Amino acid sequence: MSIRWGICGAGKISHDFVVGLKTRPTAEHSVVAVSARSVESAAEFAALHHVERHYGSYEELAVDQEVDVVYVGTIHPTHYSCAKLMLQNGKSVVCEKPLTMNVKDTLSLEEISRDRGMFLMEGMWTRFFPAVSEMRKRINDGHLGEIKSVQANFGFRRKDMSGNSRLDNPKLGGGAVLDVGVYPISLATMVFGERPNTVYATGWLTSTGVDEFASITLKYSGERVAQLSCSIGVDLTNDAVVYGTKGKLKLQSPFWCPTKLETAEGVLDYPLPDVELPLNFLNSEGFGYEVEHVRRCLQAGMTESDVMPLEHTVIVAEIMESVMKQLGTMQSVK
Repeated sequence: MSIRWGICGAGKISHDFVVGLKTRPTAEHSVVAVSARSVESAAEFAALHHVERHYGSYEELAVDQEVDVVYVGTIHPTHYSCAKLMLQNGKSVVCEKPLTMNVKDTLSLEEISRDRGMFLMEGMWTRFFPAVSEMRKRINDGHLGEIKSVQANFGFRRKDMSGNSRLDNPKLGGGAVLDVGVYPISLATMVFGERPNTVYATGWLTSTGVDEFASITLKYSGERVAQLSCSIGVDLTNDAVVYGTKGKLKLQSPFWCPTKLETAEGVLDYPLPDVELPLNFLNSEGFGYEVEHVRRCLQAGMTESDVMPLEHTVIVAEIMESVMKQLGTMQSVK
């Protein structure tokens, strides 16, 4: 039976999500409805992607009885309200990262999903790429021995350095931590699987009060550490390495959507599937891996992912909130 998807938000990331979804068989996945803040945007999206129904409000999508699961691809500050709306109307939800802007809202969505028995997952697509799945398997099988360190960074120089872009706007969820720092933090959480004992952060802000660069050290129990960096002001190496007492594994750049995994035996290559439309973001063909996992979860009657569990989402939110408070970002000022 095909999983019937609704799309909340008709922007660039939603476009890429649907293009990636369509690398999966139509007998398994179908996009049946899309909603946007304007009916014109929704209609344009529906025409391009051959979606049957389009709505000029998110509320109309929430009450569509022929939608099984909703992908929320709106801007960061609206993730909470959109995901909450869908959950309260009996929809399973996959919401783009970060799930919300803070710990309080993250816990609220977790509570709503559990109370209503609805599936909820933060759309941390990185975890479903074959290279990351192989890394996780090798770690769990003990190939690296005891894991001692994770080093990962994600940084780029934003095109608009005038201070007027979304990335510079605290009200629109700007800053490095929320936009790209979530990836290395989530990777460290995947590897260690627990809360760090200590979160230490340093860096600097833009003139608008968002974080332009953050260097983050997470200290875990048992003499284990993660050293992470994120930036919207400079280009970083954008790779990730996991070190153990018996060896290491490296996700080559771009580690958040990787196609290559360096091992002791050599580099493993995982080519991406072909797509039918141009994409906005790097390696968005890989969204198909995420939707296939969601299908498995829904068919099994699960209310959360066993690869991207809600506990990990909460831990990541706690770390991000701590980092932003230490840096003194506008988002952390109550």
